[in-house]
Amino acid sequence: MIRILIAEDMQVLRRALVALLQLEPDLEVVADLGSGDEVVARAKETAPDVAVLDIDLPGTDGITAAGQLAEAVPECRTLILTSLGRPGNLRRAMAAHVAGFLLKDIEPGQLAAAIRTVAAGGRAIDPALAVAALDAETSPLTLREREVLRLAADGMEAGQIAAKLFLSAGTVRNYLTTVVGKLNARNRVDAIRIARDAGWL
Repeated sequence: MIRILIAEDMQVLRRALVALLQLEPDLEVVADLGSGDEVVARAKETAPDVAVLDIDLPGTDGITAAGQLAEAVPECRTLILTSLGRPGNLRRAMAAHVAGFLLKDIEPGQLAAAIRTVAAGGRAIDPALAVAALDAETSPLTLREREVLRLAADGMEAGQIAAKLFLSAGTVRNYLTTVVGKLNARNRVDAIRIARDAGWL
């Protein structure tokens, strides 16, 4: 029996996934969550073989949770199931030791087959997305620039970002100006949109 943890914040979709997977004779959903913050703790409690995570979770996002799982519960393999099918997200997921990356519009049978593949030690990656990821540009932003832009995307002002990252407000503004220039963006909001579309945030 393959034990599965599901993290999906849309309750209707989460319940549908649980119901569909429970119809499979060799699959058992041992935990279903609506937040990324709970993933590691529940995985430690329930010992799943595969965690099926959405990227866009409240609290800890799915890719970050996948990286935490790889460290804390290495015997649990992760499959990302998302509507955010961007090449940058796939690259981030692979860096977080994710074994599967599929879009939410797949057939239920394909999901069950992918879970079996991942549980057996294989990989299940959306082929079109894999090709796009190979063709896509890598991020021109440094780690610190991405960090500053991510906090700006969360609605923080320069002073708040500075306090959080132990920088001066002027340094934060310089980072944001550099990011806008590197991305050929019109302004900070446009830079956030460009970076998100590319999967760099």
